[in-house]
Amino acid sequence: QVKLVESGGGLVQAGGSLKLSCGASGIIFSISVMGWYRRAPGKERELVASISSGYNINYADSVQGRFTISRDNAKNKAYLQMNSLQPVDTAVYYCYAFYASRYWGQGTQVTVSP
Repeated sequence: QVKLVESGGGLVQAGGSLKLSCGASGIIFSISVMGWYRRAPGKERELVASISSGYNINYADSVQGRFTISRDNAKNKAYLQMNSLQPVDTAVYYCYAFYASRYWGQGTQVTVSP
């Protein structure tokens, strides 16, 4: 059974930083694409960042230069370092993994106050 568990969300002031973690089990982590989506209130789900098994990385334009995605295959974990956070970044952030099928975490709330 595949399980993805996010942690690291919370409340931060504008300009602050948070680091999200995603622990994975039940998948061959090293060959899976890992990534993060977010859903803000009243908005469509948005792909924030992804990292392939070969460490190819993609970012949404809205987070380019502020967010950094990484992975540690030895720990079966993916990370999202978020710097210079702004209120528009407020959303539920979901970790996902993809290998043949897509799997989702339960989400973690990130709230950025003005």
